[in-house]
Amino acid sequence: MTFDVAIIGFGPTGAAAAGLLGLAGRRVFVADRAREVYDKPRAFALDHEIMRLFQQLGLAETIEPFTAPFTASEYYGVDQQLIKRLDMVPPPYPLGYTPNLVFRQPPVEAALRERVSALPGVEVALGAEVTDIAQDAEGVTLTLAGGRTVRAKYAIAADGASSPTRERLGLALDDLQFDEPWLVVDVRVKQHGLARLPDVSIQYCDPRRPCTYLVGVGEHRRWEISLLPGEDPQAVTRDAAMWRLLSRWLSPDEATLWRQASYRFHALVAKEWRKGRVFLAGDAAHQQPPFIGQGMCQGLRDAANLAWKLDTVLAGRGDDWLLDTYGEERSLHVRELTARLKGIGAIIGERDEDRARARDAKLLAEAGGVVRSTPRQDIIPKLAAGLIGDTPAAGSLFPQPWIARDGRRVRFDEIAGTGWRLVLDADKSPVAPETPAWLRVVSVGRGGLVECEGVLRGWFDRHGVRAAIVRPDHYVYATADGEAELRVALGVLAGRL
Repeated sequence: MTFDVAIIGFGPTGAAAAGLLGLAGRRVFVADRAREVYDKPRAFALDHEIMRLFQQLGLAETIEPFTAPFTASEYYGVDQQLIKRLDMVPPPYPLGYTPNLVFRQPPVEAALRERVSALPGVEVALGAEVTDIAQDAEGVTLTLAGGRTVRAKYAIAADGASSPTRERLGLALDDLQFDEPWLVVDVRVKQHGLARLPDVSIQYCDPRRPCTYLVGVGEHRRWEISLLPGEDPQAVTRDAAMWRLLSRWLSPDEATLWRQASYRFHALVAKEWRKGRVFLAGDAAHQQPPFIGQGMCQGLRDAANLAWKLDTVLAGRGDDWLLDTYGEERSLHVRELTARLKGIGAIIGERDEDRARARDAKLLAEAGGVVRSTPRQDIIPKLAAGLIGDTPAAGSLFPQPWIARDGRRVRFDEIAGTGWRLVLDADKSPVAPETPAWLRVVSVGRGGLVECEGVLRGWFDRHGVRAAIVRPDHYVYATADGEAELRVALGVLAGRL
């Protein structure tokens, strides 16, 4: 049997891609060397875009018990003064979920695997190592340890930062010039220890030892501690050394160590995201500093972007050019976000005291002497290339308002679906031109869906538009303020697809 897509790696990125393709009715094969989910936390944070993706996969309610709101992040300078503050956007929330969340990775990843493995058409091979990959004009052949071969029309390499597939394909990484040694320690804190700790997340921008304190779900707390020149990255992970570093906050009788590991925080992006019929995704395609917890989010954005494009091409509704837009869109997005994360890292990690004091003074001056919260979502860029138009809000995420239906509240996607959508502002009576069968028309306002909080009403007004063409990954392709503009946008889209 020839699969539609073979996926190497069943971590969050590979599982999400398999799930989206499986829900689209595609035949998917997934191989992963590991048999079990890693039982300790690695990724720490999610955002509302990713919760919307989990909603699409039918998992949002399952994983919500393993999440909690991400507390504000307060940045303290040389003299322990507040110099910067990040928080989430205020309600009403634009995508129907708390904008920033912390989560427990092992149970969330286990739920994702279970959901995907149960989908018809998805075959999962655990404990299966891919030893070779070859491709021709018709498809891709994977060779597994033991000799089994698997044939597919396309393949996705989501096999981690060291990606053997990327190496086999000869795809190089661009170094974006960030390379720092850090220690990451996860701790389960006992009740009497929790009372001693800050109730918000803290960035200690101290040139003597920059570090981060993060509030996780329940008793989970994480510290990211910058290593000093000459420190042995292995020696500092030993329990005794670890407790010396944590003694500023906790003693061993107040908590138990859960996981400690030394890392080099990197900023790397693949030069090419595609080679023939094989695509890189997740850590195989990019690695970025963890300063606002976007690492796993970026991989899941890869999966969401690529899955609908593969499905479109496999269905014969799009040309091969559409698959090229995957790397075009995601590479630029990752590079821009990485540049912004490097800027945050430069604030946290300054080691020279004079420059650190100058940094503090500059940030306070820019704030007018009063530090106000900056929404974390303001750091996430829009799409700036690929399959997007040149209209207001193009490339941004389309809102997901709460809709009133039969005496209860439901999220917009539950009614409007997740394919291509033309969303109309019914209050301003836009005219819907004739549309192709693959584009669903949805009206919100008088005579259409009734929203509960005015999120979409505000969005239309803010951008000065009456209609939005929304892609299957919930990004805005184009907007229009009248029928003529809408006809043009739809015509261009049909031609591009």
